Amino acid sequence: MGDAIGQMLASAVGIAISPVPLIAVILMLATPRGRTNGVAFTAGWVAGLGLLTTVVVLVGSGLDGSGPKPTWSWWVKLAVGLLFLLIGARQWRSRPRQGHVTAPPRWMEALDRFTPAKSAGLAVALVVANPKNLVLAIGGGVSIATSSAATGGKVVATVLMVLVGSLCTAVPLGVYLFGGTRSATVLGGWKAWMSTHNSAIMTVLLVVLGAKYVGDAISGLTT
Repeated sequence: MGDAIGQMLASAVGIAISPVPLIAVILMLATPRGRTNGVAFTAGWVAGLGLLTTVVVLVGSGLDGSGPKPTWSWWVKLAVGLLFLLIGARQWRSRPRQGHVTAPPRWMEALDRFTPAKSAGLAVALVVANPKNLVLAIGGGVSIATSSAATGGKVVATVLMVLVGSLCTAVPLGVYLFGGTRSATVLGGWKAWMSTHNSAIMTVLLVVLGAKYVGDAISGLTT
């Protein structure tokens, strides 16, 4: 079990510090339906990430045989690592230049008109349609599937990955629900900081993860 948890942890943390869902849920909590939409968004995120990770783990475990880690898993890791590096480079090139403000996506401007169902649907879309989150989830799922853990250990690792990866939505919701009068100030500060440093955070994260995955893949393929 320890192997499965250790292998997926980097991907789970990468999902957890993703700025887009954090900013989305903070903006949603400031709308008239903030409480219900925030809960629906968080539930949709957990469900979407859980389903995606579970499918990857099940498919990968079905392809995995007994004995050494299968060769295909190293090729998948290599592909995922290269994708991380490419997305990181693209993230850095597209960063807002100093003194310029990037307009928010149109869906962010329409959050005050969202229903709970639409909020949950948006969360699922941000899991499966956002390239960064999708690649991180697939990479983590493959790491769990091809680990040396038994079935029970893989189940625990999958649950932990979903829980850790959902902190980006669950923590703001918790602050909103239990933070009292200071919650608006705290969440506003988080949103401002993440909006300002979005490109730098994701670039560093993706480059580090990309280098790790590529290094692991090269090591596995050459031994």
